[in-house]
Amino acid sequence: MTGEFILSELLSVANPEKAKFLQGFFKTGKGQYAEGDVMLGIVVPIIRNIVKVNKSLPFPEIQKLLDSEYHEARLSGLLFLVQQFKKSKKEEEKKEIYEFYLKNARRANNWDLVDVTCRDVVGTYLLDKDRTVLYELAESDNLWEQRIAIVSTWMFIKHRQFDDTLALSVKLMEHKHDLMHKAIGWMLREVGKKNRETLTDFLEMYATKLPRTSLRYAIEHYPDDQRQYFLKKK
Repeated sequence: MTGEFILSELLSVANPEKAKFLQGFFKTGKGQYAEGDVMLGIVVPIIRNIVKVNKSLPFPEIQKLLDSEYHEARLSGLLFLVQQFKKSKKEEEKKEIYEFYLKNARRANNWDLVDVTCRDVVGTYLLDKDRTVLYELAESDNLWEQRIAIVSTWMFIKHRQFDDTLALSVKLMEHKHDLMHKAIGWMLREVGKKNRETLTDFLEMYATKLPRTSLRYAIEHYPDDQRQYFLKKK
């Protein structure tokens, strides 16, 4: 199995009309966050199915997909890493996949590429390990590495481990990009789903400092009176 074969599979189901819509949706225009990205117009379930039926690829072949100009090819490469990570029974293999993912973190250069993959590789691998790398990614000058840092904590939240999500939210709350404001708010909302008191205590301390978008996302599931209480703090 080769990267070229997977790309040919993707090209065979490309949808130019859908691609035109996605070029706008994913902000690929001049000066936008995904400037120059090229869409094939393939929905995620189809990409997942192509990955599923082909099962595995060696790293050099995945690298070809990650280096592709096509958004969907890069997504397929990342999904191969997720699939192989989940199927691996050996810690050393998981470590190699995790390290390969991080080496290519900047190839996950749109929010969907990050969001559907980092939790299941980076977050899962770090679940029982030191998480210093997430704070290093948060210090990066690259938006996508920073988004990986916060969204990877989704796996920790799932296991009711909230400290890193809260700490990284504080670390990144002055970020200038709306995509980070949304990611922070999303992860805080996930904390609230697991433990409303933990989120409320955090918001009592930081609601005035959080970007308004982050705050709105975080309190989405609160009763209206509580939402208004926190919004008036801004």
